[in-house]
Amino acid sequence: MDLVYKNEKPLFRIAVVLSAVFWLALTVGTFGMVLLYLLLGYIFFLFAHSAFISHLKGSGVRISEEQYPDLHEKLTRGCSKVGLDDIPEAYLLRTDFFNALATRFLGRHFVVLFTDVVDALENQPGAIDFYIGHELGHIHRKHLTWSTFIMPASVLPLLGSALRRAEEYTCDRYGVACCESVDDIQAAIAAIAAGDTRWKSINVDSYISQISDTSGFWMSFNELTSDYPWLTKRMATSLALSKGSEIKHPRRHGLAWFLSLFIPRFGSGGMASLLVTVVIIGILAAVAIPAYQDYVERARFETAYSSAQEVKNKVNEYVVANNEWPQSLQSLGYANDVINDAANNIQIGVYSDGVVGANVGIGESGEEKYVVLKPEVIEGDITWTCYGENVLASYLPAPCR
Repeated sequence: MDLVYKNEKPLFRIAVVLSAVFWLALTVGTFGMVLLYLLLGYIFFLFAHSAFISHLKGSGVRISEEQYPDLHEKLTRGCSKVGLDDIPEAYLLRTDFFNALATRFLGRHFVVLFTDVVDALENQPGAIDFYIGHELGHIHRKHLTWSTFIMPASVLPLLGSALRRAEEYTCDRYGVACCESVDDIQAAIAAIAAGDTRWKSINVDSYISQISDTSGFWMSFNELTSDYPWLTKRMATSLALSKGSEIKHPRRHGLAWFLSLFIPRFGSGGMASLLVTVVIIGILAAVAIPAYQDYVERARFETAYSSAQEVKNKVNEYVVANNEWPQSLQSLGYANDVINDAANNIQIGVYSDGVVGANVGIGESGEEKYVVLKPEVIEGDITWTCYGENVLASYLPAPCR
């Protein structure tokens, strides 16, 4: 059995390369000063993490040959199965979480089993092997060792969360390798899903069938921005692996893939990712809406200019034929003295000395805004100049700026 999930290695390589480029650029760009800040950050992390390790050692129960030898035997057997030479320290800890974890402090690895898990699986102790194997997977694959180095890439949209989900699938494979039976695997994951007593009566086939719901937009989006695959998928994948087969999950929604490109990784999703999503959508709206409004306004001015150009051509024809400036649009053959484009809020008229003016609305201060085409006779030829009145130059067509 290949213990490494198919996507983990390629995603990890991409993360290493991107992070290496980031750290190199940061080091060169700051003339090495970033190394000092990294040292200070490491010291801060060391003190913060030491609080948990101290609590673990001071309040948790260390698993050993003398203390819970059944759990110690499971830990030892699990290390042998996955090829881990150094047996990590293991503790039993009372918490309000139904899970287990692996952590690292000053080069030493720790496995923590939460009491709720051990108590819930008292009648199916083989299922605990799955939890132990899963955490040993994090240690054996050096997920904890590399986490700091690949941190720059781990916050990137899609990549960061995809790598974490791939690592979880890998560690589930380690859990499967440590279990003696399919029932143990089923019980271990069912306990996470249904709780410490209801897991015994869970209908696994019905639970796995819920995978069909994961292809929709919302399910896809929230999985793509999360560190963990849906538990239904983990159950189906682990059970299939224990039987020597692989399972193909439903395709995720295309729009969810696209929107996830804008969501950086912030842990396991939930409220943090939701807040980030709201902020990013707000930023995109703050940029996109004014940009769209500017686009619409420039298009409207372009329409006004094009319409004024048509009138300008008729003015040229009129002057050649009559040797005088037209007094109105009716002089040029139009039915009315104003061309009214209500859809674009544009009104075009002819003024004294052949000036063509396109009224494009009222400004914030109440002044009328115009695109103006002004003629001038130079050596018998008519030359036109375009400019704007009470309008921003950025809205005007290029010939009018």
